[in-house]
Parts: sequence; C-alpha cells; structure tokens
Amino acid sequence: MPEVADIFRAHGASYRQQQRGHLSLLQLKVMSAIERCRSAALGGHVLRCSACAQPQIAYNSCRNRHCPKCQGSAARRWLEARAADLLPVDYYHVVFTLPASISDIAYTNKEVIYGLLFDLTAETLRTIAADPKHLGVRVGATLVLHTWGSQLTHHPHIHGIVPGGGLALDEDRWVPCKRGFFLPVRVLSRYFRRRFLEELHKAHAAGQLQFFGAHASLADPAAFAGYLKPLRECEWVVYAKRPFAGPAAVLAYLSRYTHRVAISNSRLLSCDERGVTFRWKDYRLKGRTRYKAMTLSYVEFMRRFLLHVLPSGFHRIRHYGLFANAARRQNLATVRAQLQQSTPQPQLNAQSAHSESPPTMPTFVCQHCGAPMVIVEMLPRAENIRAPPSAQARS
Repeated sequence: MPEVADIFRAHGASYRQQQRGHLSLLQLKVMSAIERCRSAALGGHVLRCSACAQPQIAYNSCRNRHCPKCQGSAARRWLEARAADLLPVDYYHVVFTLPASISDIAYTNKEVIYGLLFDLTAETLRTIAADPKHLGVRVGATLVLHTWGSQLTHHPHIHGIVPGGGLALDEDRWVPCKRGFFLPVRVLSRYFRRRFLEELHKAHAAGQLQFFGAHASLADPAAFAGYLKPLRECEWVVYAKRPFAGPAAVLAYLSRYTHRVAISNSRLLSCDERGVTFRWKDYRLKGRTRYKAMTLSYVEFMRRFLLHVLPSGFHRIRHYGLFANAARRQNLATVRAQLQQSTPQPQLNAQSAHSESPPTMPTFVCQHCGAPMVIVEMLPRAENIRAPPSAQARS
C-alpha cells in the first residue's frame, strides 16, 4: 500500500525546487522528517529472534508530530495517561468551526487565530455552563485542534469532549445535565461568534495579524471591519453530538482524534501517473454513498498536506476548566467524592502483584514466532552535510 513517506521521497525534491522561497522552514523540516522516517538515514538496529534466530532490521522513527507513522504509539501513551481521568457520567462531543472567511486569513496567522479558537471555545463552554439559566456549574473540557477537512483543505475547527454536567459553583454537589442534552447550541454559537469577532478586532488593532496576496488590503482597519461585517449575521457552525455510551466509548473516540495528522496512510488507495488517490467522506450524504475517492496531482497533494503544519511548540491538545493541568487532580478528587467514586488504581495481574516490579513487554517482537528480538548491532544514522567545507578544511 502507498504511504505519505513514499510520495515525499519520490516527489519532494522536485516540489521543493518548484516552491523555492514559498515554503517555511517548519514545512521543510516536516518534509525532511517524513522522507527519512524509518529509513537508513536515521539509523536503527540489527535484530535476531531469541527463539528462531530470524534476522530483522528496524530503522528509527523521526518522531515528528506531523508524520503519519509516528502518531500511533504517541496516541496510545496519551490515552493510557488520561484513562484515570474518566468519570462515571455521560460524555458529549462538541465541535466549534470557523467560517471560511476566517479560515482564509488563519493560514498566515496560525498562532494567533488557532490560539483564539482554543481559548474562546473554552470560554464559551465555561460561560454558558456557569449561567444559572442553563446548568450553573463549572465544567471541564479536553479540546483537540483539527485544521483539515476530509479533502485535506484548510478547515480549522475544535473537537471538544466534555462530561455531561459539572461541579456546582459552591462545589457542594455534582449537577448533571438533562439526559441527551448538554447545552443549547444556538446560544453557544452566538456567544462564540460575538467573542471571536471582538478578539479578532483587538488582535488587528494590536498589529498581531499579517495579510498577504489577495488579503493584503485587510491591513487597513476599515477594510478589515468590512470583511468581517457579514460574519456578524451568518450562523457559525457549533454543535453537540449525542452522549457517548460510557468511559470505554470515550477512550475509543479519543484514540481517533487526539494524535491525528492531515491524512493517515490507510486512506491512500494508489499512487500512479495520474497522481495520488485517497478516500474521503462527504458529510452531506448518508450511508455508503458518502465514502468517495479523490485523485490529486502530487504537487497538489503535498501542498494540501503541508497546509496543516503547526507553529513550533503549539499545543494541539489542551485541557480547560476542571481538567486544567494546574488543578486537575484536586478537581477530579472533588468530583469523585460527590459521585461517591473511589480514585481508580492501576490494575496489576496476578503474576506482577507478587513481584517487585511488573513485567515489561519486549521492545521488539519477532514477526514470525512472536518471541522477543535481541539487538545484535546498532546502525548509526547518516551524517547530514549542513554546509560546504571551509577553505581551511579543504586545504
């Protein structure tokens, strides 16, 4: 089956040449990492099976967060760490989406607009939930940023996972929401719209936004105000899905949303003279007809993939309210006390319960018999030539 790495290895050099001066340093680093991932360029290990003596070579991973191959293990580790935070209540899935007009300017202002998207989504949930007309509680939320649509287009939106209820403002009881109903989406949408446009105007006045190409004229305050005026009247897409079946379903859902990149290798169908063909989902349709295939040229596929490279150090998974990292343990302990649930303890099997330390799984397992693999040789990574040798070195 084709992989994203194969596409970048075969066509990345020509794409860099065509786009010289138009690719950011971060995009170039992502391309290089994906091309070198699990190849001899990063070094690796020569392995031998401890049972059948079958040899195997395992090359190192790039560990770049945009690499489709390197996200599976990171997602599993993150889910294991978060499993202890689940509460014995219904969970809801909320989505906050930016209109296309803001998405267009978000590409050149990722850090500012993505940051606003996170903070104002959390503010909207906390403010409406704290209103006595609705729940009158403190809520917690885990928010995940997605910047892509099913066709790899730039489509920034937030997926949020929230428990169905919250801690009363006086913290003396847990207040559940109505069965099957979290918060009114129209109220959420209009509050979110008003606050986002307010903060966007403040960011523009503070000189935090940059505009290029067709949007260069938006640097003028009057032109920017006119650009945003239609957005005050249209409906912004905010909705809440039905509650999950329980904590197990929450974990299953999180595994698909926490550490995803623009496209997974499993969606790629073929790579040939026509370009890259991949599966996509048409959300306007129902049933099997919503799953379709799309073919893009190699240049267009790589362009769309690189649209979703995040700013350096930008966190795409954040916790707010009751789940904020600073007070998570204390808040969860308070909620569990109100729900009369004991703090979950790590599960140990019978063998490890009587030993000093639990058994560890082998890092490498034989593909033929399943026995542990033994490292017999280390393969060094290739040295990169960063610059031409100096005149002194040549002499």
